[in-house]
Amino acid sequence: MGTLAGYLTDVVGDAFGQMNLPRELGVVRVSDRPDLCQFQCNGAMGAAKHAKKSPRDVAIELVGLIAAHDAVEKVEIAGPGFINIDVKKSFINSFLSENSRKNLFGFVRVDNSPSVVLDYGGPNIAKAMHVGHLRSSIIGDTLRRIYKAAGYNAIGDVHMGDWGTPMGMILSELELLGHEGPVTMEMLAEIYPKASAACKADEARMELARSATKKLQDGDVDATKRWQEFIDVSIAGMKKNFDALGVYFDEWKGESHAHPFIAPMVKDLKERSIAVEDQGAVIVPVKKNDDKKEFPPLILLKSDGAVLYGTTDLATIIDREQSYQPVKIVYCVDQRQSLHFEQVFRAARISKIAEGTDLIFAGFGTMNGLDGKPFKTRDGGVMRLDDLIEMGLEKARARLSEANLDESIDEQEREDIAHKVAIAAIKFADLQNQRQSDYIFDLDRMTAFEGKTGPYLLYQAVRISSLLRKADVFDEDAEFIIGEDELPLALLLLEFADHFENALKNHAPHVLCEYVYKIAQAFSSFYGSCHILSEEDQRVRASRLRLCAVTRNYIIAILGLLGIDVPERM
Repeated sequence: MGTLAGYLTDVVGDAFGQMNLPRELGVVRVSDRPDLCQFQCNGAMGAAKHAKKSPRDVAIELVGLIAAHDAVEKVEIAGPGFINIDVKKSFINSFLSENSRKNLFGFVRVDNSPSVVLDYGGPNIAKAMHVGHLRSSIIGDTLRRIYKAAGYNAIGDVHMGDWGTPMGMILSELELLGHEGPVTMEMLAEIYPKASAACKADEARMELARSATKKLQDGDVDATKRWQEFIDVSIAGMKKNFDALGVYFDEWKGESHAHPFIAPMVKDLKERSIAVEDQGAVIVPVKKNDDKKEFPPLILLKSDGAVLYGTTDLATIIDREQSYQPVKIVYCVDQRQSLHFEQVFRAARISKIAEGTDLIFAGFGTMNGLDGKPFKTRDGGVMRLDDLIEMGLEKARARLSEANLDESIDEQEREDIAHKVAIAAIKFADLQNQRQSDYIFDLDRMTAFEGKTGPYLLYQAVRISSLLRKADVFDEDAEFIIGEDELPLALLLLEFADHFENALKNHAPHVLCEYVYKIAQAFSSFYGSCHILSEEDQRVRASRLRLCAVTRNYIIAILGLLGIDVPERM
């Protein structure tokens, strides 16, 4: 059934059609002045030219047609021709009841489960994950969940940095050290920066790294075996962090998976004159005639034959096209990489590598400290991601100690609750911001149980669960009896599909954050205004309990789309 605004759009669209006016002018949206009306339509303004009448005269005729509909309580004209609409409470009762039975959210899922590949995470082999990986991971995973809920075959790909000269640096460093035993993540995290610094300082040392890289890329058995060790221990460390964050990947592929596609891709592009030689390098010119400024080409091969990130990214698109035939590939990466991905996307379109596939850059801003600069440790270094998660856990434990948890909660459950509170705090603090915006990371504020925070939302969901447990038994199919106190919450619950579709279309998790916070606030107002368990009218009591249950379900489900789990109690 969708949203109530969507239903009214059909009603008002029919009225426009009866007047031989374009139906699409009948769009109805939630009023931005709820003190005046519930819904509004501004289509009469645009219809005036078609009708050759003033907007107000068009609106007068429309109002007569709209008022005749069974759902409409009141319809009025405001200003020069704006149409204000209120809906009958009896209709809201039935609409809410039908929506909560048939489909929790009321949106229409896509047919045939088309594939969408989402590229997020992007950690590097042999390096400890740091706070810079947080935004990509949680935004990308949320988008995957949203696409999946919409009916897509949503495929999350971690796309690790596991190829190129950095691998040769580590291989050659181990050889210089004479280390033949197993490697650990701690060892790799120590070796790589030392090897990298040595290679930058000494060309002879860099040549050893290049030689080791070539051996690996040529398929040397010993180098490949050693390299696979790097991958195995690195992925184990990554999974520990991703599991703690509740971030999931379907594919654990890296840049190395694109390597077999590179040589045939370059050969094909050269044969089709899409790639050309320029000062010894092989490039794809991607400048458009209408570009206002110079636009650099995509370099496939450097003059020494080395490949670059653009080469592997273009080859990765070929891999994804062959593996999944996706309708979209969404890249959730730092927005400072926008130029790079525009080069790749243009090359993919020119070459028809991704013909029929929508390539989408979902860039994001930076996470900054209280000083407004990129978040660092106290000594100025880049903070490890597992340290950040532990900081959140410590803060959550302290908050829960202050909150006087139920005495029947044992230590294991307390720790589980603390983990859920910490992750809710970290994720919601990030996701509530517009994706492209920078934001300030303030752990004290984001772990609070009041205000626009993850813990506050958990608390509201848990409070409703506690209330429903106290009710013991209630009718999940009870008749809704929506009164003035229940009306704002009921109307808000019926908006979900519009917010969901907005979040999906614009790759904007913050839309769902804003919406679920409004639901929590509306519930709080309803809870403070109405008797629920103490209500003497059993029909009203049953209605309010059902409204509580539906609200809880919405909060839990929306938080689930954001990758946030709700504890049973707190």
